[in-house]
Amino acid sequence: MSGVTGLSTSMPVAGVVPAQREEHVRAADLLVRNAKVFTGDPGRPDAGAVAIRDGRVTALGDDHDLAHLVGPETRVVDALGRRVIPGLNDSHLHVIRGGLNYVLELRWDGVRSLRHALAMLREQADRTPKGQWIRVVGGWTAEQFAERRMPTVAELNAAAPDTPVFVLHLYQSALMNRAAVRAAGFTRDTPDPRGGQIVRGRDGEPNGVLLAAPSALILYSTLAKAPALDEADKRTSTRHFLRELNRFGLTSAVDAAGGFQNFPDNYATVVDLARSGELSLRIAYHLFPQTAGQELADLKRWTETVKPGDGDEWLRLNGAGENLTWAAADFENFSEPRPELAEGYETEFEQAVRLLMENGWGFRLHATYDETIRRDLAVFEKLAVEGLFPGDNRWLFDHAETVSTDSLDRIAALGGALSVQNRMSFQGTAFRDRYGAEAAAHTPPVRAMLDRGLTVGAGTDATRVSSYNPWVALHWLVTGRTVGGTALRPAGNPISRETALGLYTRGGARLTGEQDVKGVLREGFYGDLAILSDDYLTVPEAAIPDIEAVLTVVGGRIVYASAEYEGLDEALPPVAPQWSPVAHFGGYQSGAAQASLVAEAVAESERHRRWRVGRGSAPDTPPPFHDPCFAH
Repeated sequence: MSGVTGLSTSMPVAGVVPAQREEHVRAADLLVRNAKVFTGDPGRPDAGAVAIRDGRVTALGDDHDLAHLVGPETRVVDALGRRVIPGLNDSHLHVIRGGLNYVLELRWDGVRSLRHALAMLREQADRTPKGQWIRVVGGWTAEQFAERRMPTVAELNAAAPDTPVFVLHLYQSALMNRAAVRAAGFTRDTPDPRGGQIVRGRDGEPNGVLLAAPSALILYSTLAKAPALDEADKRTSTRHFLRELNRFGLTSAVDAAGGFQNFPDNYATVVDLARSGELSLRIAYHLFPQTAGQELADLKRWTETVKPGDGDEWLRLNGAGENLTWAAADFENFSEPRPELAEGYETEFEQAVRLLMENGWGFRLHATYDETIRRDLAVFEKLAVEGLFPGDNRWLFDHAETVSTDSLDRIAALGGALSVQNRMSFQGTAFRDRYGAEAAAHTPPVRAMLDRGLTVGAGTDATRVSSYNPWVALHWLVTGRTVGGTALRPAGNPISRETALGLYTRGGARLTGEQDVKGVLREGFYGDLAILSDDYLTVPEAAIPDIEAVLTVVGGRIVYASAEYEGLDEALPPVAPQWSPVAHFGGYQSGAAQASLVAEAVAESERHRRWRVGRGSAPDTPPPFHDPCFAH
């Protein structure tokens, strides 16, 4: 059955009869009908149809109410009774950096068995030309695999004996095969960088394991040694990454900048796509000083040359961060003790905050631990005496896993906000093992944030650790469970599905000051929506991560289409280079296609365990999930 219909004014099509219109009533460009619309608008929470004209919602109602808006050129989409929601907005996504590298990466996002992951790796090794690397960069954790373990360096060597392989695991470690160790230039004489460790064998040679101890800089600086794309392929890569995000119903994202993302050079691709009208995702971006010791000079230069709000509804500057000064940033490796930040970092940090507040700049701050947040708040409270806080500038803390209720009250008093991510989906077990089940049950304390009326946006912090799939994050918000099924949050502290969705729509819009134009489906707001494969509001909780969009609309444009709507979205150039893992495997690996592979992996893993039990090398009762890489 076709889900989209072109209309004439004389023939009833798809259940819609074009009605006589008043001359002053303009027809819609796009009409979504036969839908279960969750608008996100408390004043009108439900509808059966949505009309969009000139990129904005022009009307909501039922099919009969909106029939008079159907004209000869109106594109009518029959939702076939599916759930429609406002477009999702990831409030902390490294979308610019992710787009520049997307087609180079072999994504294990959603892969449910290590056996399948290694098969993908072997196949990609045969396709990768000499001089290129295979990169598995984020979106997975050992806990998601049926085998409940990481790959070994020996398995990487067997899968790709000659092609460099770099596998990043959370903020904790990276695994490299022999070819990658050589390509990175690591030898027995290579010193350990500050905050990191090159693990070595008895002979003193690097054995292929890198540890963040606790800084992840060693992981990212090693990854940066791999070949980069040329400018044309960066453009294609970014377009395909944005399409991949549209696949899950994302229509907006706030780019949190990050390491190895220089302004303006690394922003040139999205600027070019915005100018040519080829962005399929609205992006509000931040600027992040890259060089320690040069932060104040960078911030001063930016405040003199650009300002928040520069751009348009597709690409706009939102502020500074997520770091302002390097010394003020903590680390998020929960397999290591909480880092102690240097004494006296506040002096330079205060200068940075003062500079931004006096020039009308908002900012966001990476802060994992309450100890960091308390020190930052003391600086803000000092500046509040001078009238710089609360002020009109938007500012927020990112992550805030262990923020205390006292700190939340101080944030509220200073006019701040928060952006939370589902890092606990991937690192929750490590956090619980270090800090205990009681602490993990309130990490981060989203309910306490909302109870205080704070603005809270939700996101993923993808792509180098968490997956960019927003439904994995929504699953965590609703259930408090990791991707491996570990329950962290008690049943008595729920976040409803509607509330969680609000954090992914209205919350993100508030963080960028766009709450009057997006985040809900309401007349005059952006025509951004998604038709879902399954009804988020009613499916079993365990099925939430498997939801995708079958149709995504941004500003009235169909930017993603599948199922009955396949082929209705805008054409993209082929993935380049041709050997790209994305060209062969795609991005996120949907669970339904892997059911048989998972069953095989579970059976094989159990046979191996029983064999070890028989040899006396394993206990008869299987142990709980444990990552042996980090038992040191």
